[in-house]
Amino acid sequence: MIFDVIPINHPQTTLELPLSRAAGAAPLQRQLHARLRKAILDGGLLAGSRLPASRLLAQALAISRNTVSAVYEQLAVEGFVVAGRQGTLVAALPPQGMAPASLPMPPLARRLGPLSAAPVTEHGPAALRPGEPALPQFPLAAWRRALDVACSNGSAALAYGEPAGEPALRAAIARYLGAARGVRCLPEHIIITEGAQEALGLCVRLLTNPGDTAWVEDPGYRGAKAAMRAGELRIVPMRVDAQGMLASADDWREQRPRLVYATPGHQYPLGAVLSAARRLQLIEAAQAHGAWLIEDDYDSEFRHAGEPIAAMQGLASQGPVLYVGTFSKTMFPALRLGFLILPAALLEAARAPLAAMLRGGHRLEQLAMAHFMDSGQYARHLGRMRRLYRERQHALRAALAQHFDVPHSIEGGHCGLHLTVRLPAQFPDAAIAAAARACGMAPTALSSFALAPLPVDNGLVIGYGNTPPDLYAPLLRRLAQLAQSAR
Repeated sequence: MIFDVIPINHPQTTLELPLSRAAGAAPLQRQLHARLRKAILDGGLLAGSRLPASRLLAQALAISRNTVSAVYEQLAVEGFVVAGRQGTLVAALPPQGMAPASLPMPPLARRLGPLSAAPVTEHGPAALRPGEPALPQFPLAAWRRALDVACSNGSAALAYGEPAGEPALRAAIARYLGAARGVRCLPEHIIITEGAQEALGLCVRLLTNPGDTAWVEDPGYRGAKAAMRAGELRIVPMRVDAQGMLASADDWREQRPRLVYATPGHQYPLGAVLSAARRLQLIEAAQAHGAWLIEDDYDSEFRHAGEPIAAMQGLASQGPVLYVGTFSKTMFPALRLGFLILPAALLEAARAPLAAMLRGGHRLEQLAMAHFMDSGQYARHLGRMRRLYRERQHALRAALAQHFDVPHSIEGGHCGLHLTVRLPAQFPDAAIAAAARACGMAPTALSSFALAPLPVDNGLVIGYGNTPPDLYAPLLRRLAQLAQSAR
């Protein structure tokens, strides 16, 4: 049905209201387009109504006829009106085109339910946040020079790159890991990722199907659990002691995993080093049961006592070990560069799926990182940060002993950027951490890292990488007050 033409000379019609000519107002064409589009969506202009001729509407609004014609043409392209011999008619839109905004949104996928209930990491500057490096000490001038080198080839690096990442960076990583971490690999075994989290997600997507079993350290890294939940895996928490993850023969027989996630060089967050005997047992059992081991070597560069602990991957470079690394701790978190090292036997089978899943982005940052490593800047930066973090770790231990007058014991601390402080049960860690956040501090509750928390999993994970030692005394005194108030 075609309704009569909308009257143009009747006062106060939708179309006759004057357009704004005030300074800063939108262009007249944009204003008219928005007005007509809203009237159609709101039902003010009914389907089948004939809009005024462009000349008449232009006269009524004192604007150019070309402006009106351009608006009608745009509305026709968008499907709001139909132009024909009978004039410009309002199109018939389906009912959902005018649905109220209050209707509920469709629910998220069921597999995201556990993620929605998981603790959310807060962002922004905050003292004592675990895992955050000393960003004010980062050599920005040297990084700018590396970026300039990456840009020196003009637009060549602006196109898509190799899905596995820039060859220059993969080669630089292979050289560095071989010398510093005892990792045995070739550049072609390395996949550059957007941080360690994407590397973990790739492991899940490449090697598991929904319903498969995955083992994780407990307490352990929440990001690994998130990646496995997103893959709809059945997660089994494995307790950790002073020698790392505990896995018995009965565990392998009764809860046979497809994936095993571990942090052998510096267990997160308790700080244990997986003993050589357990490393070899883990590799042997994984080979016997057809499982894959994910070794997350997130901050082992910063060892404060003794010699660096070599990576587990070096014990079985052709075995079932996938090595995950990141530059978030050694460089800066916003760089979003990580890497995954695949065994040669897996690489060939994974080559085609990886090419389909990855697009080879962040090329300038990858090329800059390669230059930063090859020029020696990376090694010099690591040396400076290793000394700085060692000093801060010692200072935090001393400050805890002097200013944190709450019964506690310290776990780990011989590596990385944090200490774990265990507390008696009468000092609830979640309440203390919440109160600390309100005071500009960000220690994390130890219990939040456990899938199946035990009474012993009560404490605080305290970062020292991002906090100068002269702040430790007032911060810890305040933290002790909050702990006493939470009892």
